[in-house]
Amino acid sequence: MNREMLMLVDAISREKNVERDVVFGAVESALAQATKKLHQGDVDIRVAVDRDSGDYETFRRWHVVPDEAGLQLPDQEILLFEAKEEMSDIEVGEYIEEAVDSVPIGRIGAMAAKQVILQKIRDAEREMLLNDFMSRGDKIFVGTVKRLDKGDIIVEAGRVEGRLRRSEMIAKENLRNGDRVRAMIMEVDLTLRGAPIILSRSAPEFMIELFRQEVPEIEQGLLEIKSCARDPGSRAKIAVLSHDKRVDPIGTCVGVRGTRVNAVTNELAGERVDIVLWSEDPAQFVIGALAPANVSSIVVDEEKHAMDVVVDEENLAIAIGRGGQNVRLASDLTGWKINIMDANESAQKQATETDASRKLFMEKLDVDEEIADILIAEGFNSLEEVAYVPISEMLEIEAFDEDTINELRSRAKDALLTMEIAKEEGVEAQSPVSQNLRDLEGLDPELIPKLAEAGVNTRDDLADLAVDELTEITGHSADDAKALILKAREHWFAGQE
Repeated sequence: MNREMLMLVDAISREKNVERDVVFGAVESALAQATKKLHQGDVDIRVAVDRDSGDYETFRRWHVVPDEAGLQLPDQEILLFEAKEEMSDIEVGEYIEEAVDSVPIGRIGAMAAKQVILQKIRDAEREMLLNDFMSRGDKIFVGTVKRLDKGDIIVEAGRVEGRLRRSEMIAKENLRNGDRVRAMIMEVDLTLRGAPIILSRSAPEFMIELFRQEVPEIEQGLLEIKSCARDPGSRAKIAVLSHDKRVDPIGTCVGVRGTRVNAVTNELAGERVDIVLWSEDPAQFVIGALAPANVSSIVVDEEKHAMDVVVDEENLAIAIGRGGQNVRLASDLTGWKINIMDANESAQKQATETDASRKLFMEKLDVDEEIADILIAEGFNSLEEVAYVPISEMLEIEAFDEDTINELRSRAKDALLTMEIAKEEGVEAQSPVSQNLRDLEGLDPELIPKLAEAGVNTRDDLADLAVDELTEITGHSADDAKALILKAREHWFAGQE
C-alpha cells in the first residue's frame, strides 16, 4: 500500500507539475483529517510521511502557551509549567507530541482522500500562478469579464482571476460577459476561493495610475500627483505638482487638445476631471480646489482643521456644486473641512464667535468688556492662547503693560487648571471603574475609559483577561499587556510562597 502511495504521489506530481513535497503535504493532511475524526474534541494531529519508503507516523500535539495566558483551546494547548514536567527544556511556542495509532490508508475512503489531495494540488497551482502574476509588479489588472458571482464580477486574465465587487464598480457602467476591463489591484486575499485578487474601478488610486500611464512626465519624476478625490463616473479632482519649473503641470496632464485627460475620462465612463495645482499653503490649495468658483476670503482654523470660505452670491452655487459635489471633492482632495458661506453668513458667524469669546474672557479672566474686546481684536480666541502664546507676542499689545499681561496669563492658567480638575472629577464620578483598579501600579490613567467601555471595571476583571484581549482593548504591545495582567494578578497570590 505504501509503495502504491509513492507511485500515486509521483504520478500526481508529474501530471500537475508541482513539487512532490506539496503532494506529500496533501496526503499528510488527508491522513490527519481522518485521524481527527477518531478523537473527541478539536484535537491537533500531525502526520509525517517518509518521502522514500512511504511509511508514516501519527502524533497528537499540544501547543505550549504561557502560564499567565491560560488555555484558549484546551484540546490543543498546554501550559508551560505542565509541559516542563515532560520536557524540562521546552519553550513557549513549541509543541509537546504524543504518538497515536495511525489510520490505515484503506480506512480513509478513496474519494475523501482524493478530494483532499486534489484540493491541495489546486491550491498549490493557484498560488504558483498568482505568485508568477504578482511578481510582474503590475498595478492595473487587464482582463475580460468571465462571470457574475453574487453581484461581483469575476475578471479573467490568462489563468488568473480578479474580483470586482459591486461597490468598487462605476455606477453607470453595465459590464457583460466578454467585455474588456481594466481595474486597480487593491489587495490579494488568498482566503477567497477562485478570485483572490481584489479589484477596484472606483478607487482614487485607479485614476492616479491611469494618469501615470498616460503622462510620461509622471513616471520620469518631473510631475507628481499629490492627491485625488472622485465621485466615480461623474466628477473627480486631482492635485498635481511640478518638480521642474519648465513643465506646466496642468497643461501636461491635459495634453495636446486634451488627449491625455480625455483618455482617462473615456476609460472611466465619461468621468470629468478637474486638474488642480497643489500648494504647500493650505488656504491657496483649497482656493484652487474649489475652482471654477471665485473665493472672496478664507479663514483657517488650524485646531479644527477646517476653513470658512466666503464667496459672493454669484459663486455660491458653483462653489457648492450640484448636490454639494464640488465642495465635497475639494474637501476630500485637500484633507480640510470646508464650510462655504456668503458674506452675511460669515459676518453672523464671526459676531457669534466674538460674543462667545467675550463672554469666556469676562467670566474666566474676571475682566471687563473693554479688555476682552482688546484681546479679541488682537486675535486671541481661547484661554490657551492667552496662557501659552509667547509673552513676546503679547508684549506687542500697546493697550497692555507687562504687569497686566502677566496677570492675564496667570488668570488664564488658573482657569484652565480649574476647568481640567472639574472635568476629571466629572469623568471619575461617572466611570464604573473601581478605585482599586485605578490605583494599580503601571496602569496609565488614559486607559481607564477604554477599560470601562470594554466592561473591565475591577482588578479581577483585568486579571481574568488574556493577553490578546487586553492588546485589542488598549492597543498596547503583547509584552506591555502581559506585564499589566501579571501585576493585576499579584493579589491572588499574596501570602503564598
